[in-house]
Amino acid sequence: MDRLTRKSGLGADRLPLGRAGWTGYIRREMVSIDATPRTLFVAVDVGGTFTDLVVYDSGADAVSFAKVGSTPDAPARAVLEALDAADVSAPRMSLFAHGSTVGTNALLTRSLAHTAIITTEGFRDVHEIRRGDREHLWDAYRDPPGPYVARRHRLEVPERVDHAGRVVLPLDLERAREVAALVTRRGYESVAICFINAHAHPDHEAEMGRIVAAENPGIHISLSSQVAPQIFEHERTATTAVNACLAPIVERYLGELEDSLRGRGYAGEILVLHSGGGVMTAAAMSRLAARIAKSGPAAGAIAMAAVAREAGVSEAIGLDIGGTSSDVSMMSGGELAMSEESSVEFGQTILFPSVDVLSIGAGGGSVAWLDEGGSLRSGPDSAGAWPGPACYGLGGERPTTTDADLVLGRLGPEGRLAGRIALDPRAAELAVEAHVGAPLGVSVLEAAAAIVTVATAQVAEALRLVSIRRGLDPRGYSLVAFGGAGPLLGAEVALELGLREVIVPPHPGLTSALGGLLLDLRHDLTRSWIGEVQDTDLDALAGAFAALESEARERLAAEGVAGDEMRLARHVDLRYRGQWRSLSAELGTPVGPALAPAVARFHAEHARRYGYARPDAPVEIHALRLSATGAVPRPPLSALAGSAGSAGRGPGAPSRRAEVWFAGAGTVEAVILDRAGLGPGEAIEGPALIGQMDTTTVLPPGTRAVVDDRHNLRIAPC
Repeated sequence: MDRLTRKSGLGADRLPLGRAGWTGYIRREMVSIDATPRTLFVAVDVGGTFTDLVVYDSGADAVSFAKVGSTPDAPARAVLEALDAADVSAPRMSLFAHGSTVGTNALLTRSLAHTAIITTEGFRDVHEIRRGDREHLWDAYRDPPGPYVARRHRLEVPERVDHAGRVVLPLDLERAREVAALVTRRGYESVAICFINAHAHPDHEAEMGRIVAAENPGIHISLSSQVAPQIFEHERTATTAVNACLAPIVERYLGELEDSLRGRGYAGEILVLHSGGGVMTAAAMSRLAARIAKSGPAAGAIAMAAVAREAGVSEAIGLDIGGTSSDVSMMSGGELAMSEESSVEFGQTILFPSVDVLSIGAGGGSVAWLDEGGSLRSGPDSAGAWPGPACYGLGGERPTTTDADLVLGRLGPEGRLAGRIALDPRAAELAVEAHVGAPLGVSVLEAAAAIVTVATAQVAEALRLVSIRRGLDPRGYSLVAFGGAGPLLGAEVALELGLREVIVPPHPGLTSALGGLLLDLRHDLTRSWIGEVQDTDLDALAGAFAALESEARERLAAEGVAGDEMRLARHVDLRYRGQWRSLSAELGTPVGPALAPAVARFHAEHARRYGYARPDAPVEIHALRLSATGAVPRPPLSALAGSAGSAGRGPGAPSRRAEVWFAGAGTVEAVILDRAGLGPGEAIEGPALIGQMDTTTVLPPGTRAVVDDRHNLRIAPC
């Protein structure tokens, strides 16, 4: 892989110093890897609060983990700290994959590169007008998020192409050169070029790109005809703008990480998880930076699906609760739900296939607060990695869900997070009392219980959104609860919705990182194609797919994938004549005989999704899609799960008891157990708390947990 070209950014030797005492304490808790040379598979998940690492040693068939505090000001530093925490020797790494919230956080905080949009004269405001809709239709006082690129940075050039790709007005070369000179004077780091109907005729964008590049050597240029060659000018513009805004940030981040890993002796590729449920090389990601926007949630969903399949479950809902957010995903028939588009903020669409994940601002670090009417709220503001919840003792003063759990005894009687990180119960009590209890005129325990109840209700509503509101009955699904706070709320949420069971993986707080070891290289290519199925030129359709396949094979070959390891899957987006949106259906080979079965699948999916189908109505092709994957060596999931428990506690093993609050039961005496002492086949009756390094599992009264042969906790009503 070519070295990334970087114009600015701190080098690895200039990163700020770590926080002494915080990561240092965690490091002493990690399992060191044997110094004997072996092949290591390493995956890292960079979250908003913690950075998690999973290492599989194929020579010793052993797995180890690390969890350190994230460093939002310099994300690469936390990755290096996690490697140090697990004593990973870079020359011994065979694979390094990681998911990151770098792109998501940059978009949410608007910490973006200085970016310009160059567009067709008269279409300067497409990026801001969007579709003119609202996330909350009847709330006239809540404005949608603003555009990523302000109006003064959106520049116009005379040119025009019609819907069929015919040139109506040639590109004004004189004005194009003036705009390129303006880009130089204003010092833009990145430029998004988005001409109207460029998906049908990309030549004007390509010429504009050459003019800008000649005037501004080294500048990042994103062409909509290359990033998202699809109809719908707003969505294509928004995707290209996101790509341009993130490209310099992602390149600097990956460049710093690459320099550091190369300096330590790592010789392989840096694989980056993307929103589509695959990985890309760092070089590919720097060109398609918009794909990193929902990297972290996708990794968790992939891992959830793998855990569920290993447990013999094909219908599952994933609940990943971290320090900042809750991410909910869905698997039906053994397949993860996917979406052809996504967004980090409402109205700013990203036109790349994405694992369908619903994210809400409800995590362990979500801040509890009272609104103007005196109602208790939780999130979306988070205490983050620094200073964190009040109980961390790092200067946080506002109460969080974690503080409430500690006050209620749900984190164990010793006042420790998962039995490892020392917490300050008194600081948690003071924060809950000052900001919730006293203003509401209730006791500290009542205030803490209210905070947890609100958080549980928010998570339950998110599950309803991905199931009931999409016509699916959640009672037939298993809930896979993971993340640092997922097992804390999972059982109570499942009881409220009537889910079949809760599956808590062996290492819940590290499951998203584990997902990085379960992915293949993947590229998703798209081309607009408008026309009715019955009038389709099958030879032309086959030729269009052949062109996509050729490009896909070139991308995978450049990443070192052999031809026999490439897997290509074709889909067509179909819709009834006159519809605005479409549904994707798999298209086999050859095209002619495969088109009719694809239309039949479209009718069936339309009936499932919307409750009706129109088999006699004309069907249109809206777009062509191709997903291309290349196999990446991976460890077996069973090996990654096998280190969670032991042979069991054994007859007569002592257990502790403590007073713990549970929803619907109040404060009752509960059994406190260490998960490391639980072996396959062992059963635990609630109420109980089951602690481990990365989380605590709450077992409410009236439930029972059994350890299965994969070391999962399977929780169900008694």
